[in-house]
Amino acid sequence: MDPDPRDEQYWQAVLQRTPDARFVYAVRSTGIYCRSTCPARRPQREQVVFFATPQAAAQAGFRACRRCQPDVTEPPDPQLPLVTQIVAAITAQVQADGQTPTLADLGAQFALSPAHLQRVFKRVMGVSPRHYAASVRLEQFKQQLATQPTQSIAAAGYAAGYGSSSRVHEQASSRLGMAPSSYRAGGMQQGAAIMIDYTVLESAVGWVLLAATERGLCAVQLGDTAAQLVDALHAEYPQATISRADDRLAAWADAVLAHVAGHTPAPELPLDVQATAFQGLVWQALQAIPYGETRSYQEVAQRIGKPSASRAVARACATNQIAVLIPCHRVVRGDGTLGGYRWGVQRKQALLEREREAAANRPSPSSDPACPERA
Repeated sequence: MDPDPRDEQYWQAVLQRTPDARFVYAVRSTGIYCRSTCPARRPQREQVVFFATPQAAAQAGFRACRRCQPDVTEPPDPQLPLVTQIVAAITAQVQADGQTPTLADLGAQFALSPAHLQRVFKRVMGVSPRHYAASVRLEQFKQQLATQPTQSIAAAGYAAGYGSSSRVHEQASSRLGMAPSSYRAGGMQQGAAIMIDYTVLESAVGWVLLAATERGLCAVQLGDTAAQLVDALHAEYPQATISRADDRLAAWADAVLAHVAGHTPAPELPLDVQATAFQGLVWQALQAIPYGETRSYQEVAQRIGKPSASRAVARACATNQIAVLIPCHRVVRGDGTLGGYRWGVQRKQALLEREREAAANRPSPSSDPACPERA
């Protein structure tokens, strides 16, 4: 059977996380299907198959992603077709010459005032056109690093559209979460592997893995088995030196477990996490939600001053690597239903029930924000 020419269009939408309601994509190796905008790590192309509807993917034996919830029907934004065209225009120009189109140029192209175009784009995408262009440029840079291993970092940066080597290190490093040279090496830093220690143990809501660099916790993950969590850590940092260090992390683990069980407020532990500006705003808002309470995605969006970015708030929650300490489980849908959760909806419900019970039994409920964001 000849390949469907639309598949290449769909694949490009997945690579750029462009909103496209014409399909969902499924990954054979995981058995999961997703929206084109899913924040999960992109799969290998040969593992991907496309379906016109979530129902078709489910009938083929795939299950819905818990992060992007492709089986949940949302009313389409009336401006989505327009924003999809703007996304395509930005992507084409960045890929062609590395330049970010100005709001004035985009406004002239789409017969909109620059201010109106900016508002519409941010409402649908959760970020500005400029920030979206930066993400496209970063993908260009990552492709250069992956496909041109002998090319210098500076040359890869120029090829991707960065104006100088200093901009490569200032902008790309913060978004990659490490130096570009370390990223190309798959978790190596200055010729040596990044050191990550971890511990894994059972909790009131299943297994918990804590992973830490020398600067602080880089992951707090929940799962059904210890092996599942450890395998995921190795997959995330394939070239890092990863060691089990129960003794080093014992005090932190005890504090997290006590908090999960509802016995103590959230501990103030050092974090070593990377975040975009928008993610940072969302995660700080999550940490301000009082213990035992919930907020809707819309309420979080309003708190950070972006009342129309509730979908983007949901995506930021889905990318959170620090369970419980950055309490994305406290965010629910506007109708009060739980919505999705990276580590399972049943686990989310269990966490909330424990918090509510513990808060009700405390003589003086505390707002209990988690430790300040250190991204």
